[in-house]
Amino acid sequence: MQIGIDSFVATDADPLTGKTVSPRQRVADLLEEIELADQVGLDVFGIGEHHREEYLDSAPAVLLAAAAARTKSIRLTSAVTVLSAADPVRVFQQFATLDLVSQGRAEMVVGRGSFIESFPLFGLALEDYDDLFVEKLGLLLKLQEKPNVNWTGKHRPALSGQGVYPRPIQNPVPIWLGVGGTPQSFARAGRLGLPLMVAIIGGEPHRFRPLIDLYRKSGEEAGHSPETLKVGLHCLGYAANSDIQAAEEFFPGYARAFTAIGKERGWPPVTRPHFDSLLGPTGALHVGGPGSVVEKVLRQHEALGGIDRFSFQMSVASLPHGQLMRAIELLGTLVAPAIRKELAIDG
Repeated sequence: MQIGIDSFVATDADPLTGKTVSPRQRVADLLEEIELADQVGLDVFGIGEHHREEYLDSAPAVLLAAAAARTKSIRLTSAVTVLSAADPVRVFQQFATLDLVSQGRAEMVVGRGSFIESFPLFGLALEDYDDLFVEKLGLLLKLQEKPNVNWTGKHRPALSGQGVYPRPIQNPVPIWLGVGGTPQSFARAGRLGLPLMVAIIGGEPHRFRPLIDLYRKSGEEAGHSPETLKVGLHCLGYAANSDIQAAEEFFPGYARAFTAIGKERGWPPVTRPHFDSLLGPTGALHVGGPGSVVEKVLRQHEALGGIDRFSFQMSVASLPHGQLMRAIELLGTLVAPAIRKELAIDG
């Protein structure tokens, strides 16, 4: 199993001290975090895409390219690229360039995104939410195959054989399909034979098993080898020296972020009892000391029929840079090796 980290490059003030850092400093901190993740042996680092004041990730390929120049082995991916609101030609060019800069370490996770601010920002109609994604994904996959494509669609000017360059080192750059909870999205990923990245930010992850089974069944029925039908999880998580320390550090920022999002979506405010329930054995939060985090990730691996990648999302809690660096160190030196050892024994 690959172990990684996803970041939205959040800029909210520390919920305990009220201290803020400048955007310039937050980006500098991010690059240090990715560099450390590479040094301690984590497999992948992902950067999301949002167009909101509290996140600095509106141009993930630019941030990943800066990280590529400072790292050697870690794979670099979007998490996710909001393809519905993007031009597939430019997305391909950006990540092909990232692949060249990183010497073949680029990936992308493409999805529709859980926020909608990109639609009015780029002059798109929200009622075309799904149609935009399906059409643009189809074009992006064609561009992976060859540089000269003849293509006609509804939402973008046609291509009549123009060359799309540069071409990446990897052939092709891996494209994961990021999904939430709709059966149609899981089945689509399976039919296309694309690796699946499931975002689980609440509830009980084991309840996604029927959807993941649908993905695998759809893929096999479409003729794809089971070995190509990879499953990744994007989950909220954080490691500290102990369970108590991890929970106390993660809760304030988590509660503030999800209470704010809840106001937009009609959710109730986050309470400490609700948070604690998600820390339980079947809950969606992977927050704790290294041993507890290892145990919970392995539990998800078993419950979901096998996981190929697990990515920790820590940045939503607006943790200080020092705490994030310590968590990255623990994930790389204790958590990831223990998971790999256990899975090797089971295998």
